[in-house]
Amino acid sequence: MIAVSRRDTFPLAITVLALAFLSLFLLYPLLKVFGASFLDRTGTSFTLANYTRMLSSSFYLGSLYNSLLMGVLATLVTTAIGVPLAFCLARLPIPGKSALLALAALPLVLPSFVAAYALVLLLGRAGIVTRFLRDIGIPFTSIYGMTGLTVVFALTLFPFVVFPTLAAFKAVDISVEEAGQNLGSSRWRTFWTVTVPIVMPAVLAGALLVFIEAIESFGVPFVLAEDKPILAVEAYKLFVGELGGNPASAGVLGVILIVCTALALLLQRYYLGKRRFSTAARRTPPELVVAPWLRRLAAGYSWGIVLIALVPFFAVIVISFMEFRGPVMHPNLSLNNFRDLLNQSSRPLVNTLTLSSAAALLAALIGVPIGFAVTRFRSRISDFLDIVAMTPFAVAGTVLAIGLVISFNSGWLVLTGGWLILVLAWVVRKIPFNVRASAAILHQIDPSLEEASINLGVSPLMTFIRLTVPLMIGGVIGGMVLTWVTVASELSSTVVLYSGPWATMTVVMFQALEGTGAGIASAAATVLIVVTVLPVALVYRLLRRHELGMM
Repeated sequence: MIAVSRRDTFPLAITVLALAFLSLFLLYPLLKVFGASFLDRTGTSFTLANYTRMLSSSFYLGSLYNSLLMGVLATLVTTAIGVPLAFCLARLPIPGKSALLALAALPLVLPSFVAAYALVLLLGRAGIVTRFLRDIGIPFTSIYGMTGLTVVFALTLFPFVVFPTLAAFKAVDISVEEAGQNLGSSRWRTFWTVTVPIVMPAVLAGALLVFIEAIESFGVPFVLAEDKPILAVEAYKLFVGELGGNPASAGVLGVILIVCTALALLLQRYYLGKRRFSTAARRTPPELVVAPWLRRLAAGYSWGIVLIALVPFFAVIVISFMEFRGPVMHPNLSLNNFRDLLNQSSRPLVNTLTLSSAAALLAALIGVPIGFAVTRFRSRISDFLDIVAMTPFAVAGTVLAIGLVISFNSGWLVLTGGWLILVLAWVVRKIPFNVRASAAILHQIDPSLEEASINLGVSPLMTFIRLTVPLMIGGVIGGMVLTWVTVASELSSTVVLYSGPWATMTVVMFQALEGTGAGIASAAATVLIVVTVLPVALVYRLLRRHELGMM
């Protein structure tokens, strides 16, 4: 029997409770999806016919190919954009660097679904820019298809590559680069043979997130894929069609999606496991002294990428104030879109605000203790918890939602049809944000502070509440805000799980785009942008005041 100290009792209890929660609302639904894929339509007999039928269908093989191609193209383009931008921000003297960093983070908190819709309004077959190009004789057709998908993912997901790579460039020991140059290597050759290999883990981490986000996306392909089948979208369609029986075909596509993301993760781990990337960092590299023309080029590139990424969001705000007659937009300013949106019902906006807040709070209440447990209690069970807590990153929202419906549509716990199943799905999907944010800060807090408190007779629970949480409040609030804004723009799981009275703003947009309500969809997108950006700005301001007050 392994003895557990009083100090370890609290994180061990957290680990057990967290595993129970994740087992019930993550692992169990995923197992149900896996099991459904091996059952016939009645859900009673084991069969491999589902896989045989799906994998022999040229249509569904095409959807797999399109999804993988979409993920690979998005990853390559985003990495090609993000790595140079990260280097410019880390090592070159660019004016307005602080403003650039703040603006570069905005695509993370604004829905890619909105960006896709904005591109359609600008570059669709009847888009503003499309008609202008045709009028001046440029034969542009539209943004639909793989080109549009890649552009949207590149513009909305590039921060996933930029921020970890930026940190990696700043962490490179300057003496390593100096050693290469002292051995006769040029600055350019040193960059490619020394610096790039060192930052490669950060680049691959960001690229992996881009790939997973791209192939799991539901909203962007729904808007832009047009006649190209995409796995996440087809899984949703099959699930809706099979709702009366066992969702066997949807389960097969769900399993294929999970396999694709898991393989990408394993390939990354295999590559990193065969190489060493660490350096004994002593000095942070200073900004490089470069020619004025190169500095101007870097500044133009950096500001250009960030501002282009924000164009769709500014565009959809402007377009929401235009007059629409059915799907056709007219260049007349009007508030009719907002009036029509609010006349329908204010319930979706209230649902978005209240349910997103509930999900953010619950994700923090669960994720922060998990981050504490996996950081302070090192054991096989906590390592397993760390893996399980990160699993939602590799699971498409559509797949998790299908699993939750299968699991809790009948039996001892019925959740479908209510608001709680929506909140639980969002919490499970966003727990990794809170776990990683908490764990990152806890690594910077000396455990001896907690040990001293416990040795003075304070219980581990009260030590955690009164000492540890206040010290990590910045990371806790940051994780909550990131959870809130990403939940507010969530579509893939919401569109499967919502019932009539619990529709959200993204569902309103989804339904409007399915019909002819382009004006209502643009107004809903503008409201969604406002309600996601304002909390971020407010919390950032409050945290800045808190940090200044602590100085």
